[in-house]
Amino acid sequence: MTSSSFQRTLTLPATLCEQAAQHLEQAARRTVDGAGIPLKAFRAAADSDYTLPVSVVEQAAGCLLVLATETAQTVRPSVLRTTIGVALCLRDAVQAVHRPALTTRFW
Repeated sequence: MTSSSFQRTLTLPATLCEQAAQHLEQAARRTVDGAGIPLKAFRAAADSDYTLPVSVVEQAAGCLLVLATETAQTVRPSVLRTTIGVALCLRDAVQAVHRPALTTRFW
């Protein structure tokens, strides 16, 4: 089989993309490895109806979790919760794409 049964892109809510872009900017400022590519993609997401490659969304989630880890002792708890919340929403969206579709047929 040469093609994957998984989606290669996913469409996210505009608010989630905007929040992710804000947090990715912080990650890029703190020089979190790999934050540049998803930052550019999330900044440009409005031009593509908030449709992003799954790999970029997955990379963004990882970068935000690294950011949360690095800033856990220096930011307010509410900021930390927001960063983690956005990262988990992105991760959940990626995982939903990778889950096989449920069938209604009985065996």
